[in-house]
Amino acid sequence: MLIKKPQLTASLLFLIGIAYSLQAIGQTYPQTLDYELAPVPNVPAIRPEGSVEMGDAESFEEAKLDLPITPGPILPTWKSIEANYPGTPDWLREANFGLWVHFGPQSAGKSGDWYARRLYIPETSAFKNHHRNYGDPTKIGYKEVLRDWNPEKLDPAKLVEIYRDAGVRYLIIQGVHHDQFDMWDSKYQPWNSTRIGPKRDLLGEWSNAAREAGIRFGVTFHHEYSWWWWQSAFGRDEQGRPYDGHLTLADGNGTWWEGCDPRLLYGINLREYKGVVDAAYSRWSPPPAGIFRHHLEFDEWYAKWWALRMMDVVDRYQPDFIYTDGTDQQPFSGSGTGTGFKCDAMQRVIADYYNKTLQRRGLIDVFSIVKFRRKTNGTVNTAEGWIPGEIKRDQDWIAETPVGDWFYGPNFHYSSAAVVRYLLEQVSRDGNVGLCVSMLPDGSLDEGSTRMLKEIGAWMRTNGQGIYGSHAWTVLGEGSGGKLNVLPGGKIGKQQAMHSFSTSDFRFTVGKSGDLYAWCMTIPEEDEVLRIATLAKKAGLHGRAIHNVELLGHEGPLAWLHKDDALYITYPAGTSLKIATGFRISWE
Repeated sequence: MLIKKPQLTASLLFLIGIAYSLQAIGQTYPQTLDYELAPVPNVPAIRPEGSVEMGDAESFEEAKLDLPITPGPILPTWKSIEANYPGTPDWLREANFGLWVHFGPQSAGKSGDWYARRLYIPETSAFKNHHRNYGDPTKIGYKEVLRDWNPEKLDPAKLVEIYRDAGVRYLIIQGVHHDQFDMWDSKYQPWNSTRIGPKRDLLGEWSNAAREAGIRFGVTFHHEYSWWWWQSAFGRDEQGRPYDGHLTLADGNGTWWEGCDPRLLYGINLREYKGVVDAAYSRWSPPPAGIFRHHLEFDEWYAKWWALRMMDVVDRYQPDFIYTDGTDQQPFSGSGTGTGFKCDAMQRVIADYYNKTLQRRGLIDVFSIVKFRRKTNGTVNTAEGWIPGEIKRDQDWIAETPVGDWFYGPNFHYSSAAVVRYLLEQVSRDGNVGLCVSMLPDGSLDEGSTRMLKEIGAWMRTNGQGIYGSHAWTVLGEGSGGKLNVLPGGKIGKQQAMHSFSTSDFRFTVGKSGDLYAWCMTIPEEDEVLRIATLAKKAGLHGRAIHNVELLGHEGPLAWLHKDDALYITYPAGTSLKIATGFRISWE
C-alpha cells in the first residue's frame, strides 16, 4: 500500500480508545443522535426553467457545517483524517470477496437501475413498465410504489447463509439509494421502510443476520444525488399534467401519505438552473458543476440532513464500513455528482464515525468508501464496471459490478464462469470484489442467481486459498504472443460469459503463505502441457528455484518441469475442475 504514514499508530489509538472508554463508564449513550434538525426552510419562488446560471464552485468557500460530532482524536478535516487514520483494516484484504445487497423498492419496477427517476421519463422502459404495472404516473407515482412494495419473501438470515456458502466474506448493504427512501427506522426521514411499504427495519434485519453469521458488513448511502436526480418528477406529461414533484404537504391531507412531506422524498424544484433539466432526462449525467446559489439556506439544510442520516446509521447499527456513491473527490464538492453545494459534510461524517468506533471498540478497524476519492489515507476507493490496465497499488479498492443490473430486470444472463474470471482479473490487480446479485421484488433470488451462487461457492471452496488474503504479484498475468487477453468490463452478462480464454491465459496472485498462485483462465485438456513463460528460470522474477507445483482440487501427482524459457505443467487426467484452474507454486 502506498499511503501516507499516519501520525497516530494503532497502539496509540488503542490507548486513546481505552481512555475514552474509561470516561464513558457510568454514562448512557443514546441510541440515536440528539441533534434536532430544523424543518425544511422556505425556498424562493420558482424561476423559469434554465434561466439561472449555477454559482461558481471554484470561488465558493467551502461551508463548515454547524454539526456536532463524537469527540476524539480525528477532527473533521481531510488533513486530520489522512494523518491520524491507522490504515485500512487487515480484514478487508483477508476477505477479498463481498456481496452487494443492492436492494430496495426500485426493484419493484423490474426495470433495472434508476427506475424511480425514469418512470417519469417517456420512452424509457421504466416509464412503459410503470404504465403497465401501476398506471399513469401523473396519478400513481413513485410514492405509490413505496406504499405497495412488500418484499414478503425477504429473509436476510437465509440469504446470508446462501452468500456465505458462495464464499462471500462481507456484505455491502444499501441503506438509501438515490430515491431518498431510507431502509431503516430513520430518525430524520419519515419516508422509510418502517413506516411505508414493508414496515420493517430492513437494515436492522441485514445487520443482525450478518453478525449472527460472523461476517462483516457496511452500509451504502447514495442520497447525495437525490436533489438533482429527482428533477424528472417535477416535469409534466404531454397534456401538461404534473408529476409528483409538484405535490405539497397540504396535498396529502386525507390521503394515505398524510403527514409525509413530498419535499423529503422528491426534494425541491431546481429546474431554474441551466443544465439541470438536460441532466434530469439524460441517461447518467449530473448537472454542470456549480452551486444552487439562490437556495443557499436549503443547500446547507440538505447537507446537514444528508450527514445526519449517515450518523444515525452509524449510531444504531455500528457497521464495519460506510460507503458514499459519487463521481468526485467528495460529496458536496460543487462538481460532478457533488454539484449544488460545497461543504465539509463528508469530513464530519467520517470523523464522527472513526471517533465513535474508537470510543466503542478501542481501535479503528473500520473504513470509509468515498467513491472516486483517490490516493488518500482514510478512505477506500472503488472501480465500478472497469478492470484496471495494470496492477493498482496506490490505495485499497473494491471492484464492484452487478450481474445483469443494479436492480432486478428481465433476461439477465447468469454465468458463474464470468464472475470467477472477473474475480481473478481484479484480485490479480491487487483489488477486492463486491458483486451485486439482484433480488426479485419480493426479496427472493431467482433460479439463475441461486444456481450461479452455488457454482461460485463450489469453485471458491476448491480455490479460495489463492483468493482470501492474497495480493498481486510482481506480474499481473500473461497471454498468447505476449498480449493479455482481458475479460470485458461493465455489468456481467452475455458478453462476459461468452468471452473466450485459452490455456495460454494466466493471472497471478500471492497467498498469505507467500506461495505464488498461477491461474489458468480456462480448463485444459487431459495431458495438455501448459507453458508459463513468466516463470522462466532465466527471468529470475522470484530469485529462487521452484520447489513444488500443486493443482488445487487435485490430490494425485503432477508432472512439471522448470526450464530456462518457462515453467511447463502437464495437466493431469481424471480431474473434474470447472471454469479456471489454480496452481500453487512454492519456492525453495
